[in-house]
Amino acid sequence: MKSSDDGSLAISLRGVSKNYGDLQALKDVSFDIHKGEFFGLLGPNGAGKSTLISAIAGLLKVNGGSISILGSDVEKDYRQARMNLGVVPQEIVMDPFFTVRETLVFQSGYFGIRNNDQWINELLDQLGLSDKADSNMRKLSGGMKRRVLIAQALVHKPQVLVLDEPTAGVDVELRQSMWRFVRRLHNEGHTIVLTTHYLEEAEELCDRIAIIDKGQLLALETKEDLLARGLGSKLLVRATHPIETIPLEYQDRVARLEGNEVELTIRRDSDSVMEILDRLRAASISIDYVSVLSDSLEDVFVRMTGAQQGGQS
Repeated sequence: MKSSDDGSLAISLRGVSKNYGDLQALKDVSFDIHKGEFFGLLGPNGAGKSTLISAIAGLLKVNGGSISILGSDVEKDYRQARMNLGVVPQEIVMDPFFTVRETLVFQSGYFGIRNNDQWINELLDQLGLSDKADSNMRKLSGGMKRRVLIAQALVHKPQVLVLDEPTAGVDVELRQSMWRFVRRLHNEGHTIVLTTHYLEEAEELCDRIAIIDKGQLLALETKEDLLARGLGSKLLVRATHPIETIPLEYQDRVARLEGNEVELTIRRDSDSVMEILDRLRAASISIDYVSVLSDSLEDVFVRMTGAQQGGQS
């Protein structure tokens, strides 16, 4: 693991711990996010993701460890650390009486930036908000408010952007246009950190992924390594007749059994598909069709955390 003063690091966490009374929300979490990465941070409800993001943003004081953003410590050099970082929060919290433009001008002033109209106009245009610039926040749809949150996070031109469930409650059209803009930012060199309960988004977008649960880091790997680490696939077998019994040694492998189809969980690094098929034929199962179904990121996530999808936040 690279040192926290490495110039290639966007975010560096070293031994980060946070307690709420007897509850330990984060337990000695250490990892690095490199400049220019599209990084996924995944975990079930209560895993510690929101606590970790709040700590990265400097919104809470940790009990142990250190965090730096582009080399600036979030506590010792908090002004520069916050200038380096933009955060799109999960919750929509805004002044309902400000217009969209006023919201962005006010946010610019928070960072000491004046005469920011050109960049604000570009953000409004790129996020499809130009025709809403003079509308009060309370009149916007939930999806439009999320776009404003992204513009707010980018108004001071940070190099690191954290997206905390950015597409929650957003319709398909808004989601697609939002990702087009985020991809553009990434292509221009921005570091993107994403938490999402839509795991297909993380699988499509992220270069590396960290999975945390119960405040601890379970995995930190490239997406490809995570999917190929031997956690399993499924063997789909379709018979010419309804399948009633499965050989005893494979009964604990049954993921689905419906009519003449069965899905068996297999380990790609150790199981012999041909041997399994031979054993099924020996049990009088006449096989008509076979396919190996590769794990998705959701499959890996569920196996590692025991969380059923839809329970993330």
